[in-house]
Amino acid sequence: MATVDLSNKRIVVTGGAGFLGRKVLAQLASAGANPEKITVTRSHDCDLRILENCQRAVDQQDIIIHLAAHVGGIGLNQAKPAELFYDNLMMGTQLIHAAYQAGVEKFVCVGTICAYPKFTPVPFKEDDLWNGYPEETNAPYGVAKKALLVQLQSYRQQYGFNGIYLLPVNLYGPEDNFDPKSSHVIPALIHKVHEAQQRGDKHLPVWGDGSPSREFLYVDDAALGVVVATQDYDGAEPVNLGTNYEITIRDLVELICELMGFQGEIIWEIDKPNGQPRRCLDTERAKQEFGFTAQVELKQGLKNTIDWYRHNQ
Repeated sequence: MATVDLSNKRIVVTGGAGFLGRKVLAQLASAGANPEKITVTRSHDCDLRILENCQRAVDQQDIIIHLAAHVGGIGLNQAKPAELFYDNLMMGTQLIHAAYQAGVEKFVCVGTICAYPKFTPVPFKEDDLWNGYPEETNAPYGVAKKALLVQLQSYRQQYGFNGIYLLPVNLYGPEDNFDPKSSHVIPALIHKVHEAQQRGDKHLPVWGDGSPSREFLYVDDAALGVVVATQDYDGAEPVNLGTNYEITIRDLVELICELMGFQGEIIWEIDKPNGQPRRCLDTERAKQEFGFTAQVELKQGLKNTIDWYRHNQ
């Protein structure tokens, strides 16, 4: 399959002003896309839950990269499951349908690791996606996103519509969301350690017991994966984007404390939820199908993220 020449393509990036979106725009430019032909949709002026906005967004476009999502950590998932289900399902399903109707050449859908079953053999293989129900706290979000895979596969089967589906693992990096009310685990921990240091605290309370494992993908690597797949992958099967490196939350907290110079004691709040027991991806398909492997190791990525936070918080 020939690599898609992006230089003359009209590209829409939904959520392009977001954490991953800004990096995808940079990678598109590096891959030769014309910045003047790229449109970024933002939620405040293009609510994709409204069909007419989806139709306007895809009109006369060649490639849609759908990154927009209503997303957050365990806290948000517990507080707003209905909103997370509805918003993510409506945005995605209407955008895909509008893109098909408008004759868009290619639709790139970025899904979520939350779509995997709660108990999935580790490392997660894409073929295990349907072998059970997702972890309860993030199931509404995960199921809504997973429905978009079914839609893309069925539109491919019936209409020959070229839609691909990517499953990035938890992202982190500079410019992440560090708001403790809605952030994911790495930025939440960095913020928490920083605040403890500012106050001179001798203890650091952390949710859960530290036993779950996670895998983290540096945001620049994720953006590279999205753009390489946009250029080089046309398959119906979903593809994981990750590092294949697994770390326990306990080890992650200790590493962040070490990198930030926090000397206090970590207090595990075992009455708080742990989330999914283990997460680590099989990344072989991305390597085989479009030659993607992550470049940035976790320790270096954490250093970059902490440095950025300290300069910008």
